[in-house]
Amino acid sequence: MARTYVVTGSASGIGATTAKLLNERGERVIGVDLRGADVEADLSTSQGRIDAAARAVELAGGTIDAVIACAGISAPIPKTISVNYFGVTELLQHLRPALAKSAAPRAAVVSSMASLQPNSPEMVEAALSGDEAEALRIAEGLTAQGPELGYLVYPASKRALARWVRRTSITPEWAGAGIPLNAVAPGTVVTPMTAGLLETAEGRAMVDAAVPMPLNGHQPPESIANLLIWLTSVENSHLAGQVIYDDGGADATLRGDDIWSWND
Repeated sequence: MARTYVVTGSASGIGATTAKLLNERGERVIGVDLRGADVEADLSTSQGRIDAAARAVELAGGTIDAVIACAGISAPIPKTISVNYFGVTELLQHLRPALAKSAAPRAAVVSSMASLQPNSPEMVEAALSGDEAEALRIAEGLTAQGPELGYLVYPASKRALARWVRRTSITPEWAGAGIPLNAVAPGTVVTPMTAGLLETAEGRAMVDAAVPMPLNGHQPPESIANLLIWLTSVENSHLAGQVIYDDGGADATLRGDDIWSWND
């Protein structure tokens, strides 16, 4: 029997590939994006998230089996924290009641290798406390100082999202309701978002220095989409709170073989 999926960012990149693969498997997909989707909504605003959730639930007939949140931007602008963090977490909270009605509810979000990069701890804490206005204020202060500091908004948004998944996944509302919640952190994925950087030797060198990928190099969106689909399948009964680095070995290269001794 077909499962009903809500996929955000369904009009391009990883989201479009995920929606395509799900459709090919015979699943029912409700796409959410700014345009070119079943639900057209601006996830950078609270009202946009409320409207998107309401419309998705309506189209689903009240019950959603899985949510895959791919929508995101990487620009050095304040809106990045709103889309990448609040546009994921608030939307998921609004969709959670419809998810809980499923016999096998699942949720997965797209984090990033950037969650391991320098960021703004103050912005991360503001996001995790649910204070979007404060997070935006901090982001505006950084972006006003130029693109180099403005870029910190992106890794801050992904660090906050990864931490939200860790802390939220084990709560009564999620684990207690039988809803596995996880994140996937891609390496360098070949999509329209990265095309500009990867088209020059200088851009590729910069990307590869930040995200070294010894296994098979830059990855197609299918490599992420297939993992997101497994995480939200019936087969995933116990994986929860994980940030899975599907990254060609970048995490192992950057953090090394010992990520445990901090607690020894």
